[in-house]
Amino acid sequence: MDTEILTQHRVIAVLTIDSVEAAVPVTRALLEGGVAAMELTLRTPFAIEAIRAVKNEAPEMKVGAGTVLTVTQVDDVIAAGADFAVAPGTNPRIIQCCADRGIPFGPGVATPSDIEIAVENGCRILKYFPAETLGGLKHLKNMAAPYRHLGVRFIPLGGISAQNMRVYLDEAIIAAIGGSWIASRALIQHEDWDQIRLNAKEAALLADGAGTE
Repeated sequence: MDTEILTQHRVIAVLTIDSVEAAVPVTRALLEGGVAAMELTLRTPFAIEAIRAVKNEAPEMKVGAGTVLTVTQVDDVIAAGADFAVAPGTNPRIIQCCADRGIPFGPGVATPSDIEIAVENGCRILKYFPAETLGGLKHLKNMAAPYRHLGVRFIPLGGISAQNMRVYLDEAIIAAIGGSWIASRALIQHEDWDQIRLNAKEAALLADGAGTE
């Protein structure tokens, strides 16, 4: 499975959209701040149309569909123009469906068994979720150690912030980080594009300064 797009940007803004009208303004704020990749979660009825709006109005933004749980959703996000898809868990049926349809996919992992199922199904870029409550980077490094020789890398989400993102990004096993604080649901609902722009700028600068071990 071609997942190169999942590693092209070190910061992925994670968004939950409650109105299609907010999709383009928040995207522009992120781009102006230096964040050019987002995960738009399928947790509201507006998500699919929001993906379509962003790809029509701001095609330079790489848009991923999050919380992709069914084959129907895979087809829907592809039709809307999504560049990639991710999920909170590891479902071999969804992995195969995305491979068949040609959309890059990152399954979510929380245990060694999840990693093995994902690897067996051809995945090497995995979503580590929910990162901080699972034990954070220390737990991930220990859990991932037996699979490191396979080239497995991770995108942690859940509890990532401006305070800890550099700690993650300094590790070679981390392909990117996902953060909902950059454009939180509350900020989007209040149309606080200035704060979102500032958050994106801070995240982009922190990522730019991060190295690898």
